[in-house]
Amino acid sequence: MSRPKGFLDHYHELIGTWTRKLRNRQQAEDLAHDAFVRVLESGQGEVEQPRAYLHQTARNIAVDGYRREDRRQSLEQQALDLSPSMDDDPEAYMNALQLADSVERALAELPLNCRKVFVWQKLEGLTQAEIAERMGLTKNMVEKYMIRTLRHLREHLDVSTR
Repeated sequence: MSRPKGFLDHYHELIGTWTRKLRNRQQAEDLAHDAFVRVLESGQGEVEQPRAYLHQTARNIAVDGYRREDRRQSLEQQALDLSPSMDDDPEAYMNALQLADSVERALAELPLNCRKVFVWQKLEGLTQAEIAERMGLTKNMVEKYMIRTLRHLREHLDVSTR
């Protein structure tokens, strides 16, 4: 297996580079691991410049991580801004908790790919093209998974009348 060896030759360099950039060795090791997994799962043929390919893959994963974190923080802030405190309206708070629990149960009833697409698109802010690339699917298939998930949520939560 010459391809993995070509990539493995750059493992320590990758960790060193990202330890300096992130100022956290554990995060750098996690990033290197994710980069290697993505490269090995990509199924592409021989890569002419494995070092450059590996570093670009790590960079893309880091950018995706920052985007997700920004999106998560934004959603948390929106939830804090919109949700009533327990003191202001305990009934609304309980309704929100029940709705969140119902969504979680409804998602658990779906196949894994449907759940992945929903979480990555709606919660992590990935595009359908990014999801398709991650999952090795066409954009059309990602869209079908999302439609199936939204339809299931609508039926399960009976929100079509809202």
